Amino acid sequence: MKNKKSKASGEATRKGLEPSSFCSWEGETLILNILGKPSAKRDVIGKPKGNQLKVSVTATPVGGKATDHMVKFLAKEFGVPANDITVVFGRFNVNKQLRIQAPKKLPPVISNASSK
Repeated sequence: MKNKKSKASGEATRKGLEPSSFCSWEGETLILNILGKPSAKRDVIGKPKGNQLKVSVTATPVGGKATDHMVKFLAKEFGVPANDITVVFGRFNVNKQLRIQAPKKLPPVISNASSK
């Protein structure tokens, strides 16, 4: 119970991110919890929704194509090659977890989460 209380009082993890945040760091690896939205009008990183980051992509959710498209889109956004992004779980689901190895740049929503 003591551990829960310290988190609630604002104890932060590396780079100022709260443990309940949609993202966290494990060394130089950024871990993102994603709520995917396939078949969107455009590819866009949205706002956090609870402990997930909303990410919309134009690809249809057939055979993991939307997830593959999302990985390519996010690779550009984070300045890394697509093979530096690992889908931990959720390849065929809207709820996903991704690991991004040593991102070169951070989109504003991640930077803003880091500064809180």
